[in-house]
Amino acid sequence: MIERIKALLLGGGAEGSPGGEIDREDDARVAAAALLVEAACMDGTVDDSERDTIARLLRSSFGLEAEEVVELIEAATRSVKESNQLYAFTRVINDRYSHEERVGIIEMLWEVAYADGHLHHYESNLVRRVSGLIHVPDRESGEAHKRVLARVELAVAASS
Repeated sequence: MIERIKALLLGGGAEGSPGGEIDREDDARVAAAALLVEAACMDGTVDDSERDTIARLLRSSFGLEAEEVVELIEAATRSVKESNQLYAFTRVINDRYSHEERVGIIEMLWEVAYADGHLHHYESNLVRRVSGLIHVPDRESGEAHKRVLARVELAVAASS
C-alpha cells in the first residue's frame, strides 16, 4: 500500500501496478481518508471523537473490517504528513468518484469537523476549499452541512 500512496502523491496513479482496479480503489480510499484526517487536524488537535468518527465513516462507507480501517487511517495520516497540498487527494477523488459520492465525501468532512463538538473556522474553510476542488456546488455542500447539523443536534438532544 505504501508504494501506491507514493505513486498517488507523485502523480503516477496505479495504472501500471499489478492489480489495476483494486489499486485504483485503494488510492481512492486513501485519498478520501486523507481528506478526513486533514479535516481532523485543522484545529490543531485530533481527539478521540474525531478518530472514532473517521473510523466509523470509513468502515460504513467502504465496508471495511476494523484492521483495514486502522491500516487505511495510518496510510492516510502518512499521506497527509508527506503532502502539503490537497490537490493530489482531490484529483483522485474527482477521477474515481461519481458526483453523488463526492457530495458524500463533503458530508463526511462536515461530520469530522463537528466530531469534537464544535466547528473551527479552519475546518469550515477546508470543507469549502475541498468542495470547490471536487466540483461540489456551494448549494449541495450547504445541504450536506445541514444534514450533518441535524444529526449532531439529534445526538446532543439524545445525550441530554
